[in-house]
Amino acid sequence: MQVSGFTFVRNAVKFGYPITQSIMSILPIVDEFVVCVGDSEDDTLGLIKSIGSPKIRIVHSVWDDSLRQGGRILAVETDKAFAAVSPGSDWCFYLQGDELVHEKYLDNIQKAMRQYKDDPSVEGLLFKYEHFYGSYRYVGDSRKWYSREVRIIRNDKRIHSYKDAQGFRIEDRKLRVKLIDAYIYHYGWVKAPQEHQKKLSYFPTLWHDEGWMASWKKKLESSGDQFLQHDIDSLSAFKGTHPKVMQELVAKEDWVFDFDTSKKNFKKPKDRLLYWIEKQTGKRLFEYRNYELV
Repeated sequence: MQVSGFTFVRNAVKFGYPITQSIMSILPIVDEFVVCVGDSEDDTLGLIKSIGSPKIRIVHSVWDDSLRQGGRILAVETDKAFAAVSPGSDWCFYLQGDELVHEKYLDNIQKAMRQYKDDPSVEGLLFKYEHFYGSYRYVGDSRKWYSREVRIIRNDKRIHSYKDAQGFRIEDRKLRVKLIDAYIYHYGWVKAPQEHQKKLSYFPTLWHDEGWMASWKKKLESSGDQFLQHDIDSLSAFKGTHPKVMQELVAKEDWVFDFDTSKKNFKKPKDRLLYWIEKQTGKRLFEYRNYELV
């Protein structure tokens, strides 16, 4: 069995992406890792090279800013990285620049890839998610966070990244996938407040026009460092451990983000009801699925 990892990245230093940790988290179980490095304003290329692994293969890219509306450019860059993986690979493991895998799940992931390698009815593998927010001590536990997503796909070039890199489709239909016993840890919302402001001032430009952005920036300016507190409806305390490759970053957390996990800030009664049902039953009703379970 041959496995390729792949990702895309741009301005990783400027925006504090844990991209090296992300790559290293699955490096032990892939035969190669393709990194599509976009034209950056910082030394993102040097950062990737600093990992120093012979498994890493770098593809250079220039982003087409005309594709930024709706986040389409993110899918385009994902597809560039996917197109560059070795044709002999059976599975392709995709991680975004702020996603990691805990080492305790690597055996389960390898077993699943072996189990379904020769089953053509399985086109991808579905992961559960932990979304860290504000601090490495909290995770989002409401419906505003997607609970599952496809991160391993077959090396089938009919497959393409969907919308703003929200999962994958094969031609025009959802992938047929198996849910596996493994989590993706998503760290994109864990930064010092000033770093969050920098990110929030830029990333919406990948989806929205100038008029929307003007209104958005006024909102950010008025809320200041408290934006993260105002925007969340529910968090819970994280009781697990972080991947070993994240330990240094976790230890460097030097900002204060405290949240009363007993308080809920649901804007709609139905969201509160569905949250209660999920906590009682473990089932998330009516969640959008960008995949088909088989």
